[in-house]
Amino acid sequence: MSEHGEHYEIAPRRVAFDWRRTPLHWIPDEPTATHVINVLHLLLPAGERWFVKVFKEGLPLIRDPELLKDVKGFMGQEATHSVQHAYVLGHLAEQGLDTGPYTRHVDFLFDVLLGERPPRGIPVPAEEWLRFRLAVIAAIEQFTAVLGDWVLRAEGLDRAEPDPVMLDLLRWHGAEEVEHRAVAFDMYQHCGGAGLPRYPRRVLGMAVTAPVITYLWAWGAAYLLRHDPELAGRTRYSLREHNRAVRKGLLPTWRELGSAVPRYFRRSYHPSQEGSLRRAVAYLASSPAARAAAGAAGRAAVS
Repeated sequence: MSEHGEHYEIAPRRVAFDWRRTPLHWIPDEPTATHVINVLHLLLPAGERWFVKVFKEGLPLIRDPELLKDVKGFMGQEATHSVQHAYVLGHLAEQGLDTGPYTRHVDFLFDVLLGERPPRGIPVPAEEWLRFRLAVIAAIEQFTAVLGDWVLRAEGLDRAEPDPVMLDLLRWHGAEEVEHRAVAFDMYQHCGGAGLPRYPRRVLGMAVTAPVITYLWAWGAAYLLRHDPELAGRTRYSLREHNRAVRKGLLPTWRELGSAVPRYFRRSYHPSQEGSLRRAVAYLASSPAARAAAGAAGRAAVS
């Protein structure tokens, strides 16, 4: 991908995080904001594994060497994201919050409903099924780019003095989402066919993705709050508490999230318009986890 005409190389960073001191409510006294953000950990391990599987199916269709390099970098980053968020699920389980009953539904969504073959024998040609799933990934990546840019700018989170390890995870991940924000879109445009159906299929991908993500996120936040052992059922997910967290800058505004959809529907749209690559790269240069990974890679190279 490129910004201002210069190609930017996308590469995975083999980061690691130590969760031993991270409390269950990693934003102090803010269980709703904590668990709304924690839904990321419920969705991303299965979702990003699925991204990699679908992109592997599409690799033989790529005829552009530069795009192929970007796609492989994207796959490496997404595989690392999946692993690191899965570790958080283990940490939540150690603190008495079992996410299995929820994540089994997420696994079913990606592994069965959006698996290699259409579910229940729906008669969709293999090439068209692949293109549809690539359109869904491009739509999801629209939201991850918006969220990634938000978390890099979220001064409200800094003021709340959250757990530094969790904040670094979120900002490292968010920065990489901004880094590769256009790859899934470019992959879809390249593999989605040259004719008229390419744009309607892109619109369909978003029309399916936006309501499903909204539903899964609300359900996930409600699940986490309901099963949080420290709350013992005293707190439920509510729009009132969600909006209170938004006003404090702990969550993105509804406008920030909702406006991502009409932008995406413009025929002339390209995700390079989302966020700031400069801001993302600057964070990755200061991220404790990314710096440690770079140091480990450097030591390995000279040993």
